[in-house]
Amino acid sequence: MPRLFFALWPDEAAGAKLASLAGQLAERSGGKAVPAGKIHLTLAFLGSVADDRVADLAALQVEATSFPMRLDCVGAFRKVGVAWAGVQSPPPELLALQSKLMRVLARRGFPLEERAYVPHVTLVRKVRGSEARAAIEPIEWMAREVTLVRSDTGTGRYTRISGWHLRD
Repeated sequence: MPRLFFALWPDEAAGAKLASLAGQLAERSGGKAVPAGKIHLTLAFLGSVADDRVADLAALQVEATSFPMRLDCVGAFRKVGVAWAGVQSPPPELLALQSKLMRVLARRGFPLEERAYVPHVTLVRKVRGSEARAAIEPIEWMAREVTLVRSDTGTGRYTRISGWHLRD
């Protein structure tokens, strides 16, 4: 069964800045930088989903407005060994979008993570050292589209299945 998630992808300029930051963090704390094409901000991780439920997810859309996404700090989740870029104060539009999406998924019977949502972009995996939370020069893009993505276990390949545009 494929592992699926909904995410926001940075635009090309922000993606390049995040990839550069990933390289710096990997050099500083050990680990492996996430490839530029895989850098994203997860809204909802669904895990393994039966093939007969994928079409339902692909057709899903949540009404929301586009918003400026601004990553302004870095840190690490030591237990899972990742370094990330995040937000010191999440935009209300991001939190509203994520909350709406979770409610729609729950109504459709998809099991959801119970932990609190912490918006971040994973930049380095298998971190060996620690990365103290610190402010960075903000990296910004306009969040305009939500994408449903398939992650293939074993190959690590991401395939974009569908998506929808946020209102301007």
